Amino acid sequence: MKHLAIQVTGKVQGVFYRASTVEKARALGLKGFVQNEPDGSVYIEAEGDDSALQSLLDWCRQGPPHARVSDVTSTEGPLQNFPDFKQRR
Repeated sequence: MKHLAIQVTGKVQGVFYRASTVEKARALGLKGFVQNEPDGSVYIEAEGDDSALQSLLDWCRQGPPHARVSDVTSTEGPLQNFPDFKQRR
């Protein structure tokens, strides 16, 4: 079990990035949240096994059809034991 904080930059707001991330993360069995940031990026915290987190990172580099991702960065952190995966405002 691992915790990742993920920052996604590019054209990632107003393109259903958060809703699509929730769908993908839940399908992978991950827990955490996704939210829009004031600077136009999307911030994700996700917890789960290595392969599921890697799959999420791979997906984040593409995102939903109308997204134009320029960069994805991730850092490991302490487990938060989220109950589920949510979209935050």
